[in-house]
Amino acid sequence: MEDERYRAARARVRTIKDFYKNLFTYLAVNVLLIVINLLTSPDALWFYWVTLFWGFGIVLHASKVFVFKDRFFGKDWEERKIKELMEKENRRQ
Repeated sequence: MEDERYRAARARVRTIKDFYKNLFTYLAVNVLLIVINLLTSPDALWFYWVTLFWGFGIVLHASKVFVFKDRFFGKDWEERKIKELMEKENRRQ
């Protein structure tokens, strides 16, 4: 039981860590893109397209990690689906 709780906590920490890595990469790359855009073609701004669409992905990732957590396609869902498929297979045999 304790091992299972430890593994769940470790997996949760890993998902949070992955989100923060993604967020840091987003910020660093977008700052670089803004600088490149402003230095090379300040009259034609294009960096905001990357910022906008990637930012949408960041928001989805954040909602999955912090708001919905494991509600959709989480560990509980996996376990329920496995049981469901095993029951179907048992009924067929």
